[in-house]
Parts: sequence; C-alpha cells; structure tokens
Amino acid sequence: MTTTNGDRGEPAPVHALLTDGTTVCVRPAAPADHDRLEALYDEMSPENLRRRFFAVSHRSVARAAARACAPPRPGYRALVAETQDRIVGLAEYDTGGDKDTAEISIAVADGVHHRGVGTLLVEHLASAARAEGVTSFTADALSENYEVLRLFVDLGLRVSRRFDGPEVRCTVGLDADDAYLSAVEARGSRADVASLRPLLRPEVVAVVGAGRRPGSVGRAVLHHLRTGGFTRRLFAVNPAADAILGVPCHPGVGDLPLTPDLVVVAVPAAAVPDTAEECGKAGVRALLVVTAGLDNAQAKALLSACRSYGMRLVGPNCLGIANTEPGLRLDATFAAGHARPGTAGVAVQSGGVGIALLDGLSRLGIGVSSFVSLGDKYDVSGNDMLQWWESDDRTDLAVLHLESFGSPRAFSRTARRVTRRMPVLTVDAGRTEAGRRAAASHTAAAATRTMTRQALFTQAGITATHSIGELLETAALLHSQPLPEGARVAIVTNAGGAGVLVADACAEAGLTLPPFTPTTIDELLAVLPEGATAANPVDATAAVTEEQLGACVDRLARCPGVDAVIVALVPTAVAEATGDDLVRALTRAPGHRARPVALVRLEQARPVELLAAADGTVPSYAEPHAVARALAHAARRAAWLARPPGMVPELEDVDAPRAQAMAEAYLAAHPDGGWLDPRSCADLLACYGVSQVPWAWAETEDEAVAAAERLRGRDGRVVLKAHWPGLVHKSVERAVLLDLRGDAEVRAAFKDLRTRFAGLMTGVVVQPLAGRGTELFAGVVQDDVFGPLVLFGHGGTAVEVLADHAARLAPLTDHDVHDLITSPRCAPLLLGAHGSPPADLEGLEQLLHRLSRMAADLPQLAEADLNPVLATPDGSVALDARVRLLPRRSHDPYLRRLR
Repeated sequence: MTTTNGDRGEPAPVHALLTDGTTVCVRPAAPADHDRLEALYDEMSPENLRRRFFAVSHRSVARAAARACAPPRPGYRALVAETQDRIVGLAEYDTGGDKDTAEISIAVADGVHHRGVGTLLVEHLASAARAEGVTSFTADALSENYEVLRLFVDLGLRVSRRFDGPEVRCTVGLDADDAYLSAVEARGSRADVASLRPLLRPEVVAVVGAGRRPGSVGRAVLHHLRTGGFTRRLFAVNPAADAILGVPCHPGVGDLPLTPDLVVVAVPAAAVPDTAEECGKAGVRALLVVTAGLDNAQAKALLSACRSYGMRLVGPNCLGIANTEPGLRLDATFAAGHARPGTAGVAVQSGGVGIALLDGLSRLGIGVSSFVSLGDKYDVSGNDMLQWWESDDRTDLAVLHLESFGSPRAFSRTARRVTRRMPVLTVDAGRTEAGRRAAASHTAAAATRTMTRQALFTQAGITATHSIGELLETAALLHSQPLPEGARVAIVTNAGGAGVLVADACAEAGLTLPPFTPTTIDELLAVLPEGATAANPVDATAAVTEEQLGACVDRLARCPGVDAVIVALVPTAVAEATGDDLVRALTRAPGHRARPVALVRLEQARPVELLAAADGTVPSYAEPHAVARALAHAARRAAWLARPPGMVPELEDVDAPRAQAMAEAYLAAHPDGGWLDPRSCADLLACYGVSQVPWAWAETEDEAVAAAERLRGRDGRVVLKAHWPGLVHKSVERAVLLDLRGDAEVRAAFKDLRTRFAGLMTGVVVQPLAGRGTELFAGVVQDDVFGPLVLFGHGGTAVEVLADHAARLAPLTDHDVHDLITSPRCAPLLLGAHGSPPADLEGLEQLLHRLSRMAADLPQLAEADLNPVLATPDGSVALDARVRLLPRRSHDPYLRRLR
C-alpha cells in the first residue's frame, strides 16, 4: 500500500472497489475493532465458522479477534475491510519467525461472499508482505472449502496444493509478475465499470440547486436534461418550488419518491459537504458536483462523504457529463448545445476544452458516445473512463485532455491495453514552463515534466497532439480511413504548386515520398490527360476529369510501394469537371481502398471536414500540414500496433537485497539523504552489474601516486578527480585533471587540487585515461508522480547544452531500450556512421536494463547519473557515476485503490 500510518510502518487506510462497484475501506486492524471483529464471527453461519476454524468454539473466535487487535509485532499483519462502520472481512498473515514465508487466514462476513472482499484483502496483504521481504503465503483449508481454494487460484499468483486427508495445504508465491498484474487489472476493470454505471447509466437523476429564475448553473443542467430527452426518471431538489421547468421538485434528497442513482450538485461551495452527506444517507450511488471554489476543508468533507457512503464522484468544478445512448440520452452539462450521438468517448479536465471538443466532434459527424468533464478530479479519472469505453460497446475512439495524473503507471497499463482496441488521443497540455504554471494553478496539482509525460504517451501507444485542432484533424483521419502500413505517401494534384506544398509538409512531418516504378508510371500516364506527369507528386493537370482522377487514385491506392494517398485540389476554369466533380471522384466508393486517402482543398473554409461518401467518409483538410500531421500520427499508431508487446528481461548478477540493505544503511546514517561517496556509489552500481572503469580512492599524495602506478594503461596516462560531499559537477568546478604522465605530474596534480579545494576535498578518484569512443549519458530520475524515468543520449561536458536525450519510464522492456538507443540524434554514431565501427549495442542495452532494474528495486534512488559512458566496439563503461538517495518508502503503483 502506498502510504504509512504513523511511525509503525503500517499501511494507511485506503478505499477500493468490490466487484459490484461498491466501496470498502481497507485498513490495519486496531484495538478498537475487537467488538466488531467478534461480531463478524458471531454473525457467521456455523458452516462458515467451521470452514474458517475447522472446529467451532467460542475460544477460537475470541482468540482470533484478540490476535488481530493486538499491538503490532514483527512478522504479523492484519487488515480489515470496512463499510458503513461494519467490518465485513479480515485477512492476516504471520511469519512465525520465518523471514520468507507467512501463514495467511481469511474471514469474510456472511452476505458479502462473491463480491471480491477476500480477494481484495489478499491483494493488499500480499503487497504489504512483499514490502517486508515475504516471498510466499501458506494456508490450510478444508478440501470442501471451494471458495477459498478458488480465491487462491484466481489471484493470478503461482499456487501449489498438497492434499492431506480432508485438508489442503496451499502455497502461494508472491511474485508480482505480468500475469498477476493482468489478473489484478481485470478485477479492477470489472469493479470500476460496475461503479460507474450509476453515474453514466442512471435510472433516476436528481438536480440539487436548480433555481426558479434563469441564470443558475443548476437550472441550466436541469434544462439540458429535459431538452436532451433523458428517458428515465428526473427530479429537482428545491424547498421553495413544486416544479422547475416542468420537473417535479422536493424539499430534500431524502424526500424524493425514488432514491437517485445520480445527483447533480449545483449549490454554493459551503453547502456542498452537507449535500453530499445527505445524498450518502439517502443511498445515492454517484455525485456530479459542478460547483467550483471549494476550500480545503470543504473538499476534504466532500470526498470523505463519498468514500464513507460509497459514492463515485465527478468534479467538483466541472462542466458535467453526458451519455448519448439512444435509450438513455443523458445530458447533464451546461454546454451551449447537445452533443451529437456518435462513437468518440471524451474526458477532459478543462470545461472550455470540453466544449471545443464536443463542438468539433459533433461538427465532423464523429459524435460522442459519452463525455465526462473531470474538473478537479477528486475521484473519477481518465483511467476510469478508458475502462468504461473499453466495455461500453459504443466507443471506438477515446479522447483525453488531462492536466495531471493520479496513478500514471496504472494509467499506462490500462492505456496500453485499450490502445490495442481503439485509438486514444490526447492534447499534450503544459509543454512549456508557462503552460505548466497554468496547469498547476488550474488543477491545484503539480504539473508533470514534458519529457516524462511524453515517455508515458509513447510507451502506452497514446497519440499525443499539440492542440485541439491537431487532435480533431487526426481524429477525422483515424475515424474515417484505414491505418497506413507505413509512412510512404503518394501525392496527386491538379496544380503543381499545391503538390509542392503538400510534399514539403509530408517531409517535415517525417513522411516519405517514394519514387514510382516504371510500370506504375506507365499505368498512371495511361489514365491521365495529355501533359500530365507521373512522378511523385503526380501532376494530373488542370484538365483532369472526374473519371481520370478516380482511376489515378485507385491505382495509387493499390500500389505496393505506397501506404497512403493525398489528393490536393484547387478550383480551376480549365476542365469541364468542376471542383465538386473532382471531389466526387474520391468519395464515390472509398470503401474498396485498402489504404488511407485524404483530400487537401486550399480554399476550404473549415480546417477539416468529413465528406460523405458511398460507403464511408473521406477527410478533407484546408492545410497541407494538417493532413501530413494526421497521417504521421496514423503511421506511428500502425507501427505501435504492429510491434508485439515488449518483455522485461531477466538479469544475471543482480543482488537486490544487498542494494536495499546498502540504501537503508546510508539513509539511517543520513536521514535527509544525499549523494553517495565514490566507494558507496561503486558498490551500489556493482550490485546491478553496471560496468565502470577501473579506479582507486586516494586521500594522500603518496596514495594517489601508488594508485596511478597500478592503474596506468598502455600509454601510462591517468586522471585525477577531486571529491567532497555535495560535489556534483566536477567539470564546472575544474576538479578534473586529465592526461597525467609519471609520478611527478600526479603529485603536482594532487597538490593543485588540494590547494584549490582546501577544506573541502576529502580525497581523489584515480582512473586510467580512457581511450577513444562515443561519449554518452545514461541516468535515472525518480519522478514523484510518474516513478523512475530512465534517460539516455549524448554525453560529456555539453550534455545539458545539446539536450540530445530520450526517456522512458521504468521498468524498461526490450522495445523501450531499443527506442532509447535509436531515438537521440547521436544514434548514427553508435551504429557505425561514416565507416567507423559500430558500438557494442548489446552492452548498452544491458546497461540501460540494469539501470532500470535498480530504479525499480530502490524507491530511495532519487537520481543516478552516469556521464560520460564511453561506448566502443569492445563494450560500454561508465567513466563517472553519481547516485543520490532520499528517504522514500516502497510504492505499489498497481494496488487497487481509489484516489
């Protein structure tokens, strides 16, 4: 679990969802729980008690309750599941002095079986046990206790069973591999979707705060619900009216004739907590809070009420929600108009962005399946909505605008799964420092760094655009056309200048214009008018007819060397065919074309349109750069889908327990953390097999001379690097002396460093002067929100000036490492540019995988900086390394919990 309770290192209480979408609080058992734990057992049926204790006795029940409520002790932990002040489940483990294995027991209240209480508790208990070094659980069960046996099997962990008469001895391995994480994801997704049904498919809706006079937000939402044709029961809550806009009113939520599934809260900020409490007591399952301006106390009270009563929450400070299903037609927003029904799911934090996306998608004809304005995002998030769209059977395009992330690694796993089924598009908001400040002010959340966010999008297969306009341009193409197999584009135009503009735009977007084969050229010239040229771009001339243009495009769309076709048209008065005739040549039957076809019309008034066709639509753009960007995004998505999921490799020669012990020992001596000294740094890196150049530590002149004598290479030259606590940039401080030959130069260098850094220097690092190779940079930064980020690129003293880096979030797969190595501009140097031999790429891959593993193992690792790393054909070695540790606890990003 992510946070701890006090100084005892116990997991803090968290809320999580059961399989039916209801909420429970998972927390450590406490002394005050004794009576409620006895009640848990007292209310169990005799059969349930027999399965739990094998033999029913009051003594065994009392002993179990007392054990769970006793003060904390090493090797024992007990967690309870609580709802509405009632304990409905208990799970505990006891190592009994065994460091690696713990005995586990589970008890679930009658009446809540088959809702996932036991599974959820075991997931949390297993996470806590892993953090304590426990590697397996054991449990004894009656062979007839199918429920608990099925629970262990369905966990997704490795389970072995040994039968002994009527009992079964189960052993559960706690390795959280991908199979386990996938099982947790599947359980979480089912629970998440169930919890969102009262929000997005409510049978009864009530609006609290709808005024009698026009102008209030609540009245606007109520008006939208009515005029949008909501097909279920609708009420308003207002003690001063019998009806508003024809909707019956009641004094309070508790006075309604039916319990609402969803309540829209549009009251002043000071009244929001009491309204939420009233809704919870009435049994409401979901809240939509459009009110803005809640202070910290009001916000805390709102979320507390939602968690206590198990209500999902959208907002506060949001535009509202909509679900355009024909049998529902829910529009609980105060946007200017109603969204057009369609297939795009939309989730935004900014209401203004939401209005723009609703309008743009409706105008294009794509329409909206469901829309959620997340606002300040206290609860329901983009991750929730991805899971909803994955299961709703209506959405085929997901659109997100997120200014902050709650659990990025969980979001990434969900997005990787969803993007295999549908495109996920986002606007990359807050790319500049000014944008990040604005995002932080708007969402009251720390903004993420650009490189980290882009790494998340790239690894998850999310299509990230720079503007709303670019997102809509890309959505139009992805919605209407098949994906291209690559980035090779053929251009056809009736005006040579337009073709040049499109060609430039394609090149700038990273697309290529392949030359045509002689056969293709002959076939094109055979269908085009006299005077046409069949190079790429194809100039069909102003005299081209509808039939000729259609035949040319059809031929190019079947050409083996072409992945997409762009047609650029301008109106002319030369040919008999009008501009509309030429457009009709593209829209008459696009369905038989296996490759995407897009149109550019420079006179077009709107940036992008979807033109109706015989059996689909064709996107038409006003700007060449717009279509080129959209096609480039589509090509990247196709490439991402074509590549199988990556694997995180097993690494040899890794001593994670020793590394963890070293980190804990350092932080025990340095509670505020800091940079490791050279010896500690080298020892830590050695735990992960990170290759370093030979070196020695010297604190005196004689020691430096002796070390130089041992380390001199064939040319006899060495390097001296001064060190003192807190030194980060040695080159900036001129604390590095190179190319030292002989004892006299080493002595002189040592004296120079000692004199210039008197009172600071604690010693020097002595190394042989490195040979020739490519200087690289590899490092790790622990992001407080996203977790560890691995960076790689051009190194040396100009590392920050050149900024030639790529980044990926750990843990790195083999694909991630390949992308890291090939993405920087310096990549050709590693692959053997200009006839030079290629670097040892396998060694570089190993280095990055080992850095990734170290970052994933050690939450205390704040920074690791290997600069330079010298890459040669014979291997890769770190010439300098720095590591900084900070006191951080282990964090399980995949543990099921609500925000």
